[in-house]
Amino acid sequence: MTYWTLTESDIDRIAIGVGILGTGGGGSSYLQMLAAKEMLRLGHRIRMIRPADLPDDAQIIGISGIGAPTVGVEKMGEGGEGERVLRAIEAHTGRPVTAILGDEVGGGNGIYPMITAARLDLPVVDCDAMGRAFPEVQMSTFFVGGQASQPAALSDSEGNTVVITRASAPAMLEKIMRAATVAMGCTACMTTAPISGAFIRQHGVVHTTSLAWVLGNAVISARETKTDPIAAILDQAGGGLVMRGKVVDIERRLAGGFVRGRLVIAGLDSDTGREIAIDIQNEYLVATEGDKRLVMVPDLICIVDAETGRPIGTEEQRYGLRVAVLAIPCTPLLRSEAALKVMGPRAFGYDYDYVPYGIAAAALPVPFYDHPRPDHPSTGD
Repeated sequence: MTYWTLTESDIDRIAIGVGILGTGGGGSSYLQMLAAKEMLRLGHRIRMIRPADLPDDAQIIGISGIGAPTVGVEKMGEGGEGERVLRAIEAHTGRPVTAILGDEVGGGNGIYPMITAARLDLPVVDCDAMGRAFPEVQMSTFFVGGQASQPAALSDSEGNTVVITRASAPAMLEKIMRAATVAMGCTACMTTAPISGAFIRQHGVVHTTSLAWVLGNAVISARETKTDPIAAILDQAGGGLVMRGKVVDIERRLAGGFVRGRLVIAGLDSDTGREIAIDIQNEYLVATEGDKRLVMVPDLICIVDAETGRPIGTEEQRYGLRVAVLAIPCTPLLRSEAALKVMGPRAFGYDYDYVPYGIAAAALPVPFYDHPRPDHPSTGD
């Protein structure tokens, strides 16, 4: 079996990359970065595996945080939530879990499953079901591909654990899990029904942790060489620069277990005189300039610090921040008719159809699987 064994340097790069891919949501990548590094310092290992290397009948679950990002920053997890939901699913199905992945690569959820994987010495699949972050459980290529709505599980920092043994549809599963999450303090750990290696290869957004590493590496390299990190991100991700500017207004509220609101950015330098507004539901959904829609979900609206390229989440936005707004094409899987029904603008209540930004492309794996670094072999159990 071939693995990519992560180092602290890898975690630094992935943390930046998942923050970019989070489109403002997915939870704090900084907090999860600290937790992952602590796992390595305690002697645990974090091993990534490509979807192509999974056995067809592997038993895999996705682990991620659910709730409002603004709450997750203050109400941090206890650390054992992921193991509790994993054991709950194992007990219900009678089968051991053989690998873990994150349902969404964006934000802290791009690192979150690594903590449980390190504790249990399980591999993490280089794949997710979004290629970004989304606010609702059913917004997943796995559910579009036919993943079962049950069993599913939730656990919080107090040890409270819920197993959902029956949900009529993914949208109903979202309602059940959201209500339980609100009762748990608006932040919890979740997992959905187990899936197989064969299913992941067909319906997963592959090599998204690799993409996060590439984006983070581009930012770090640009900082080291004193070149433009914004250009470095776009060179690797495609897409384009929407605007450089300053945050001049932020309206943000907690409603129904989500962060909802609106962000206004006024242009600076060559963009002086322009003003764009961005709608928020945990993530940045739609960017408009006057009556013109510039970028819309499921394409990625990413906001980073204009000087350093550091990704800025919805919970961090405040008046006066100097930012760059980037638009990145989503994965091709999100542009299918079936996916747009649950992840396009109309799924969020907008009365218009999706207009794609740029050309969608699938990510490639990092070279470390086939060409391991000398102190981190790629093979072994």
